[in-house]
Amino acid sequence: MRRLRHLTSRHRARSTNIALGWLLAFNAGAVNAGGFLVLHMYTSHMTGFASQLADGLVLGSSKMLLNALGAILAFMTGAAVCAVLVNWGRQRHLYSVYALPLMLEALMLFPFGLMGAATLTWNTPFAVPLTVLLLSFMMGLQNAVGSKTSGGNTRTTHMTGNFTDLGMELGKMFFWRRHAQVGTAPGEQVLHDWTRMRSCAGLIGMFVLGSIAGALGFKYIGFICVVPLAALLLALSVPPFVRDAKHSTELLAFFGKKS
Repeated sequence: MRRLRHLTSRHRARSTNIALGWLLAFNAGAVNAGGFLVLHMYTSHMTGFASQLADGLVLGSSKMLLNALGAILAFMTGAAVCAVLVNWGRQRHLYSVYALPLMLEALMLFPFGLMGAATLTWNTPFAVPLTVLLLSFMMGLQNAVGSKTSGGNTRTTHMTGNFTDLGMELGKMFFWRRHAQVGTAPGEQVLHDWTRMRSCAGLIGMFVLGSIAGALGFKYIGFICVVPLAALLLALSVPPFVRDAKHSTELLAFFGKKS
């Protein structure tokens, strides 16, 4: 329990950022790949939706335009809600400020897993079912958690940046090995970052592993497969939040005023 509390604490270490990032990457991969089997679109892929937005404008397709706009707005709203929750926790001097957005995502995943099929028929003004907006919102919420905990160095819902960083570190490693015997001065050496390489490779591996689990889950058991993912997020967020609730006088006073 103590280790779980540290994963969502406001005091960060590189090791906790990596551990939390890997867990969230697995979760994102499962939701993203599984959602594709149902929706035929990747709800964390804002690059694709941005291109679709432009295509919709050029082609005069209001459906394409609304689809992309809805997903983008939902993703941005999720990120904004994460920022609000984290700063709300900081103002009240909570220890585990990142537990709040993860708890919210878990509470959204549970009903989604139990009644997700029904949301496919719920229409929205954006010409997509509610499921698309829900998943995009959750991906934005979760991606903001990874970004805020690591100062923007960890991306858990899309792998483009991680592949880029891993490629650059590999390039530096090959360059260093090629020129190591040339007698380059220490200050001029190009050194690779093994920790960064391990972090990026781990994020990619966990995302792919989660994608396999999510695709198999959605294919064979349906929406209910996200319930274990929600349980994982609750295991990360509830114990530290309960600890904060017991020890934070400001939090107790806040809820005391509300009741």
